[in-house]
Amino acid sequence: MRIPKPPRYQLIGFLVSMPFITLALCYIMYDEQLFRQFDIWLVAYPVIYAIGYVSWRLHYVYDHYLHNRFPSLKQTRKRVMYTFAVNFLVMTPSVLLILFTFNWFHIFGYMLEIDDLKYGYLVGLGVNIIFESLWEVIYIIEKFKEVAAEKEMIEQMHLQQEFDNLKQKVNPHFLFNSFNTLSSLISEDKDRAEKFLDELSKVYRYLLRNNESGMSTVEEELKFIRSYSTLLQTRYGEGFKIDLMIDPALKDKAIPSLSLQLLVENAVKHNIVSKQQPVHVIIRSTSDGYLTVENNLRKKTRIAVESTGIGLSNIREKYRLLQRNDVTIEETENQFKVTIPLIA
Repeated sequence: MRIPKPPRYQLIGFLVSMPFITLALCYIMYDEQLFRQFDIWLVAYPVIYAIGYVSWRLHYVYDHYLHNRFPSLKQTRKRVMYTFAVNFLVMTPSVLLILFTFNWFHIFGYMLEIDDLKYGYLVGLGVNIIFESLWEVIYIIEKFKEVAAEKEMIEQMHLQQEFDNLKQKVNPHFLFNSFNTLSSLISEDKDRAEKFLDELSKVYRYLLRNNESGMSTVEEELKFIRSYSTLLQTRYGEGFKIDLMIDPALKDKAIPSLSLQLLVENAVKHNIVSKQQPVHVIIRSTSDGYLTVENNLRKKTRIAVESTGIGLSNIREKYRLLQRNDVTIEETENQFKVTIPLIA
């Protein structure tokens, strides 16, 4: 297993902590003599730093092993248990190696005492608990960020897939009916046929090209809806009406592409369209950053076109992936209203 270089924050932690550890251990060994005999510092510091460096690298190797063996957030408890077990039994006692080294070579006359082992162990234990806890907290935070980033990436991929599926499922019945309407207009009114064809090209250009990112501005969606509504009005005549009442200040807000089109399409598909009782769609903005799409109800007893499954559930799913679950649907005896949030 290849061991990577320790992260910068661990190296800084080692360099910052070693002067305090060295001072504590030297005071344990030499007491007040430490402040009278300055050549102790010249010998003690490099020896303690060298042993401390080896101990620190062994700590890092062991931590790296644990992070690879138990990498997930769910395994935090296991990592902590193994970390502190080894610290109590192996890593902290290794600090005592410094005392044994000074005793073995009688550096500046040092002779090991029982109390020195106790205090040395407490110094090592305190340092290990502080820094191992800090490293684990940093690891958990980084893991949370990693998990959050992966989740966001997966959701974005899912969202893009939803929009791609939506583009592939453009209702062929709408295209078929549009061509039928165009065919009739060509023989009846060439000027209207030309205008109809122009609006139809705008609609399909938007459907196939302009929603690559999956999101559109309110301004772009409204331009599209105007073209789409022209096609419906040409086909149904006085049987279809639409009113747009949108605050111009909201034009740059974002909205999932085709959301308004799906809601308008649903209004026409699920209701009887007639000159006597036209389908009337009203799209308006609210002061708290929402769009409402409402239409009168006169439901068909049977829907001639089978649902493609990309209506309301699709809109809800898009907003769920955007971490917005405040799409609301209200239905009364005479009215159907959907409220969708605008994305800042």
